[in-house]
Amino acid sequence: MTAPMLQAVVLAAGKGTRMKSDLPKVLHEMAGKSLLEHVLDTVREAGISRSFVVVGHQADHVRRASAADDLTFVTQEPQLGTGHAVQVCVDRIQTEGFTVVLAGDVPLLKAATVRRLVEETIASGVSASVLTCVVDDAGAYGRIVKDAGGNLVGIVEARDATPEQLAIGEYNTGVFCYRTSEMIAALAELDTDNEQGEYYLTDTVAHLVAAGKPVQAVCINDPDEVVGINTVDELAAAEEIWRRRI
Repeated sequence: MTAPMLQAVVLAAGKGTRMKSDLPKVLHEMAGKSLLEHVLDTVREAGISRSFVVVGHQADHVRRASAADDLTFVTQEPQLGTGHAVQVCVDRIQTEGFTVVLAGDVPLLKAATVRRLVEETIASGVSASVLTCVVDDAGAYGRIVKDAGGNLVGIVEARDATPEQLAIGEYNTGVFCYRTSEMIAALAELDTDNEQGEYYLTDTVAHLVAAGKPVQAVCINDPDEVVGINTVDELAAAEEIWRRRI
């Protein structure tokens, strides 16, 4: 059987103001490579041969630093949220197969995890899977909302969540795998009716559910693997984890 088309969208447009540096966040280095290069290497190792890198802040700098034959850079200007970041790629991506969406600042993510996410999405026949993790306090992460039967029905951002939702320990890691055609349809339904006034990629889950499309959570056990880097201290901690691994 022919392997399905696989592609990735890597979100790398943010400024990363908490890094307190003029350097774009994704170009900060860990273990001798930029955060973005770590993510792109993970995507390649997972068997995904084409990636779209969404750039914005210092876009030319990110392009120059990361250029490769298997990458297409797409500019997000202005930056209107994670959903909008993927929307700007819709005219470029292949509409068949499956698309993995992830951030460019998760350098500890393992290729085996990305492969598992893709494989479970394909095998289960769902329209989308979200990689999740469970901790005692999910802090500022979006919460995974399920119905009484344990079915994923939506993701609510922490700032939009009720106290009951904030008590949920299962959170969105920001790594998704979509059936591409269903992703494009759900992206077209997004609006900015939220506290940030942005197009949230996470809202695609609720739109798919509302359309009767199955979605699922794929849970991992190690929160370190999916930590996003936002500060110099987090970068140093990630590098220590990386060195312990090897």
